[in-house]
Formats: sequence, structure tokens, C-alpha cells
Amino acid sequence: MKTIALRGWILCWLILVWVLLWGSFSAANLLSGLAIALLITVWFPLPPVPVEGRLRPLPLLLLVANVAYSLVVSSVQVAALALRPRPPLSAVLRAHVALKSDLVLALAVNILNLTPGNIVLEIDQTHRMIYVHVLDVSSDREMKRFHRQLDTLQKLLRASFEARS
Repeated sequence: MKTIALRGWILCWLILVWVLLWGSFSAANLLSGLAIALLITVWFPLPPVPVEGRLRPLPLLLLVANVAYSLVVSSVQVAALALRPRPPLSAVLRAHVALKSDLVLALAVNILNLTPGNIVLEIDQTHRMIYVHVLDVSSDREMKRFHRQLDTLQKLLRASFEARS
């Protein structure tokens, strides 16, 4: 039953995207969107993604608040670096990621990539390591701040999405 509901949701989503791309809501756009959506889902089916655990609303709310706060603080820091007369000292930092689910790991990487001043360069899934280019590592305090930020993010992601063991 879940598979049928998921496929129906994907079809509806693809039809909506098709109609939005054409810019007008008409029967022809709906029918052609349905045809294209069926072709896409039949020829290019998505692989099943194993999902463990369940969604917990309160930790998710804390995660959203933490990410929003990090985005604001990082944006201000990057703006301050841009106004500074000397260039920032950047580096690639390696960090261990203790997230079990690949889906949650992908979410963590996306959050890190959205944060100004960070970009994930490589993910080593077997060893659960990520390599992140950090814009400002001019002191040990900045490196520790990045690792603290990553630890907080991991704790909130585990609390929000992963199964408790």
C-alpha cells in the first residue's frame, strides 16, 4: 500500500512540475504531464531507500531552529570575512560522522553545503568520514567551533530521524 501511495505522490509531483514549467493550467498540460510522468517513472524507477527509525517532531523543531541560527551566524561571518583586508585562511577538515542511515547522512551533507563558508568535498561511506572545505580556520578555536557545530548537527539529526538503539 505504501508503494502505491508513494508512486501516486511521485506522479502528482511530476505532473505539477510539468504544469508549472508550461506556466498554464489546462487539460492538455495535465494529460501531457501525466504521459511524461508515467514515462519517467516506468523507464527510470527510483531505487528503494531503506528508512529506519521514525520522525520525532520536537527534535526536528530544534534541528530547524539550529540550522536557521547557523545559517544566520555563518552568513554574518562570511560577510565579515569579505570585508576584512587580508584573505581568510581556509582548509579541508576531516570529520567522523556517526549517522547510521545513508538518508540522514545525505541530509547532513546538504545542511553543511547550505551553510555559508562550508562545502563537503568528499564522503567516505565505508569509514563514515566527510571532508569539508571550511572558509575560515585562522585559529584552533575556529576548527573546534566547526567540529562542535557538526557534533550538534549529528545529535539533532539522530534525535529527529534515526531509530534509538
